[in-house]
Amino acid sequence: MATTRVSSDALAAFAVFAEHLNLTRAAKLLHISQPSLHSKLATLARELGRPLYERAGNRLQLTPDGERVARFARDHEERLALFLDELRGVPSARPLVVAAGHTAYLYLLGDTIRGMLAERPGSLRPLHTSRQQMRAAVVTGRAHLGVFTLHVRPDDLVTVPIATYPQVLLVPEDHRLARRRSLRLTDLAGADLIVPPPARPHRTNLERALSEAGVPWTAAVEAEGLPMTLDFAALGVGLAVVAGCVQPAPGLAARRITDLPLITFYAVHRPGALDDPRIADLLTRVRRGIPPAARRAATRSAAA
Repeated sequence: MATTRVSSDALAAFAVFAEHLNLTRAAKLLHISQPSLHSKLATLARELGRPLYERAGNRLQLTPDGERVARFARDHEERLALFLDELRGVPSARPLVVAAGHTAYLYLLGDTIRGMLAERPGSLRPLHTSRQQMRAAVVTGRAHLGVFTLHVRPDDLVTVPIATYPQVLLVPEDHRLARRRSLRLTDLAGADLIVPPPARPHRTNLERALSEAGVPWTAAVEAEGLPMTLDFAALGVGLAVVAGCVQPAPGLAARRITDLPLITFYAVHRPGALDDPRIADLLTRVRRGIPPAARRAATRSAAA
């Protein structure tokens, strides 16, 4: 039976290409010409007998086989680096990569990041992503751990609930709704709301909930990302529905909306990733950095 031979050099080149999905950028990082990189990728695809990437409109994307090869290539590169570090008797210099969005970085991961970087500078590299980008980064091995809310839990990844919060309304302290300890959706009737752009999961879910409750509302502004949402809320442009972990700016109050579902944040990793003690320790640190009440709520949510 013929043995398939795979070039380690081509695997390393594919790992870089898979991270950027741009031939020019990847070739520059590898210090080779673009034709040379293209040749390496073509050789690898030929050796494996599988197309590894394809064009989708004006961009390149990995095929399912390409995602698997990218994951293997990064694992191979990392295991080799760890082995060589162990052989030399030195701590690994390769950083762990966390993929997360604004809310997780601002309110869940700060203590973990500060603590790890204080102990060993360069040991952790944050990667700011959308939910879809987070999943792709973890699947392909670009990130060791992802932290995000999930509307659908992926079957090919391990998802661990780490924090659960209610949804709250950010309102000016002198607003009539700020006098209430908690709210219902019907209390938002006629409100000007700060919302994400159309088709974003939070916008879709909020619109559906308001519609089902028969609540009329107006989009005061469409804000891209949590920081912009908080800025507009602080300016008094409108009211904002956010996760309960968000700390209101001075002059704003947060009031729980009791008939909106709870929001759970998950730590996401590939099967077998916790066999690496560094990743297991990272997950432990992340969970310890979560307020106890939010951790307990996540445990109850997972058991329900």
